[in-house]
Amino acid sequence: RQLPCSRTRILGMNTVKTVRELRAAVARARSEGKRIALVPTMGNLHSGHTALVTKAAQRADFVVASIFVNPLQFGPNEDLATYPRTLAADQEKLLQAGCHLLFTPTVDEMYPHGMADQTIVRVPVVSEGLCGGSRPGHFDGVSTVVSKLFNMVQPDIAIFGQKDFQQLAVVSALVRDLNMPIQIIGEPTVRAADGLALSSRNGYLTEAERATAPALYRVITHIGDALRNGEQNHAQLLDDGKKALEAAGLRPDYLEIRHAVTLRPATPDDRDLVVLGAAFLGKTRLIDNLHLTTA
Repeated sequence: RQLPCSRTRILGMNTVKTVRELRAAVARARSEGKRIALVPTMGNLHSGHTALVTKAAQRADFVVASIFVNPLQFGPNEDLATYPRTLAADQEKLLQAGCHLLFTPTVDEMYPHGMADQTIVRVPVVSEGLCGGSRPGHFDGVSTVVSKLFNMVQPDIAIFGQKDFQQLAVVSALVRDLNMPIQIIGEPTVRAADGLALSSRNGYLTEAERATAPALYRVITHIGDALRNGEQNHAQLLDDGKKALEAAGLRPDYLEIRHAVTLRPATPDDRDLVVLGAAFLGKTRLIDNLHLTTA
């Protein structure tokens, strides 16, 4: 029987474009007693993304990945129109990583009644400040699209990268507060040999900017080392860190020391910490973080 035109198959992986097809494929897997994992992405995949899919394949029997460049999480002056779309290459990478089903919806499929009339899911506190402060409405778009994907797939587990630490905190709070029976797993950031966190937006960097970019992680790591060594003057550490970023040629967006669970500003009594930073290098906005525990 000929497959519907909205559905394609590459060896052991199906690609579907509609919610109806997605739910039917997941229902078949669940009827066979399979444990379902979901890895949401915006495409233009790199080895950080495929590491999430590989981990999902180790923890579940049926791996669903999604590729959707979600307009609801982009601001009016951000890179929605130019965000790289590389579906054919992404499909090959997902297949090799162990993905079974790829969901590639259109904007109309995800928001059939238009985005202006879309119900918005907002996660308070952890979505505020940091990237939430720099990108107003961004995490409302993230939590809304993730809620929709969770309802469409109803996975047993969902896997996210720790590079987007605040996003992971938002999704974890979302699942906790709305009593969703989904285990959220955060996987360590995958880095290049020089320490730069892998990101789809790294492709925007010029050759010279790419050589400079690891300075963000070096500064964050330096702050982390100082915290582990007992330094408690957070304001001085952050001030010195911002100056180091500027000296390297980056323009700091934010540099913060936060409690790793609540994401509230850290106090000297806190032990579970995360150092988070974002900086512009040319037109590219880089983010990174370091999660650590002090004595």
